[in-house]
Amino acid sequence: MRSEIITQGLAQAPHRSLLRAAGLTDKDFGKPFIGICSSYTDLIPGHIHLRKLADIAKQAVREAGGVPFEFNTIGVGDGITMGHTGMKYSLPSRELIADCVETMANAHQLDAMVCIPNCDKIVPGMVMGSLRVNIPSIFVSGGPMRAGRMPDGRAVDLVTVFEAVGAALRNEIDEKELYELEKAACPGCGSCSGLFTANSMNCLLEVLGLALPGNGTVPADSREREILVADAAQRIIELVSNNIRPKDIVSEQTLDNCFVADCAMGGSTNTVLHLLAIASEAGIPYSMEKVNTISRSTPTLCKISPSSQFHMEDLHNAGGIPALVREIEEADTLFNGDIITVSGKTLHSIADQSRNNNRDVIRTCSNAYDLQGGLSVLYGNLAPRGALVKTAGILPSMKKHTGPAVVYESMEECIHGLEKDEVKPGDVIIIRNEGPRGGPGMQEMLTPTSMVMGMGLGDSVALITDGRFSGGTRGACIGHVSPEAAAGGTIGLIKNGDIIRIDVEKGELCVDVSDTELSKRKETRGKPGQASATGWLRRYSAMVSSASTGAVLNMDMEGKYE
Repeated sequence: MRSEIITQGLAQAPHRSLLRAAGLTDKDFGKPFIGICSSYTDLIPGHIHLRKLADIAKQAVREAGGVPFEFNTIGVGDGITMGHTGMKYSLPSRELIADCVETMANAHQLDAMVCIPNCDKIVPGMVMGSLRVNIPSIFVSGGPMRAGRMPDGRAVDLVTVFEAVGAALRNEIDEKELYELEKAACPGCGSCSGLFTANSMNCLLEVLGLALPGNGTVPADSREREILVADAAQRIIELVSNNIRPKDIVSEQTLDNCFVADCAMGGSTNTVLHLLAIASEAGIPYSMEKVNTISRSTPTLCKISPSSQFHMEDLHNAGGIPALVREIEEADTLFNGDIITVSGKTLHSIADQSRNNNRDVIRTCSNAYDLQGGLSVLYGNLAPRGALVKTAGILPSMKKHTGPAVVYESMEECIHGLEKDEVKPGDVIIIRNEGPRGGPGMQEMLTPTSMVMGMGLGDSVALITDGRFSGGTRGACIGHVSPEAAAGGTIGLIKNGDIIRIDVEKGELCVDVSDTELSKRKETRGKPGQASATGWLRRYSAMVSSASTGAVLNMDMEGKYE
């Protein structure tokens, strides 16, 4: 075991002395050292209960014959940071979390880890860190929040509140109704109750093979979640005994499976960003073009909030991810169910033991919402390296749209413009300088997209950005435009009134401006400057890569951009 370097031999007497001060005894020095990596914080409802789950995991590890050591990473609550400069720290936090996991596991020579994340960037950050150290690791999330309920029984969630702000600005609801929604939407602990990025990633951990069945859908406040945590913690000892490591499980085929499942369930566009980063950390080349190929051959079988009235507890009661996989396997896709998981079972065998209890929540292939997946990559002169759209959340009438550009240089400028009624039906909003480098930090755009929906413009206005969206975003919202404005991308050259053409079915995103004119504009504009940032964000801006490659940090990036 790796831990023997600090527990065995005469020269390790000082190490053992310090460990004794931490509560260890002679009988512990021959047992595997298991890190319990939690992102507990009082600031985020998805994480407020993780200390309790970590205690359950530690007890289970002790009972299984290991020595548990709890440590924490940071966590950023996207809903709380939305709409202000705090959101600039959200995506960069993924890299810090990966660094924390690597640091703690390698500095203390841990033999294995039980990772307990929950919200958006924390999940992929911990996965990236576990791939770096490549010691046996198992993931068990904090689980999803239940949907809120209004007095009339209507299910509501955080996105309901964001969209209600837009309705309040148009005086369609009063402050009292908004206040009642505010109080009801988030009833307790857990990651927000729709298929937003956190729950999308926690579901995909099952398909990636790093989590036990139920990880993505078992409610956060249930006894079932506590049992799942204990089962995962006990299972880690078996993974240590068999020396099964993350890189033994994560492969190009498992990533293919994740994208198939993501497209089938209509997950967040952020999952593409995170899965590309995970691929990079695992040393697996993976392209946006392949994502598009998978989406074109995968039917959309689920629509969970914000794309419908269903929430995560509905998906769980319908059979969860195993039941979804069972339906996927009925389709002619690239899915391979014969891959092993941390459970010791294959995805196929897990799915084979499941049942689809609600074919309204998880549709069959013969009754799919769409014959293609819920995510699409668009290309054209506006996005030569691609842009992402959540097709599962677009009205059919908006899948093909042409309109004049209304350009904003930042998200905040767009919010002010919406408040002043600058955007009219038929327009295409452009928000630029919000990419990984330009933001910096590629902040999410849930505030403006929710305002568009709440103001009644969702069936007539599109929004395009080099930033990204919350998993709670719905509508004709296209993000991750690459290259971004800060890298000299076309999005930085668009002027008010330029005609933008969107064709989701054909996968096209274009601006009706000639190459000659775009070249002239580029010469006039000159070289884009680096975003004004200080501290960690300045370092991040100097080293981050394009969204089309996962927005990972590249130690060779300073002064360059790819």
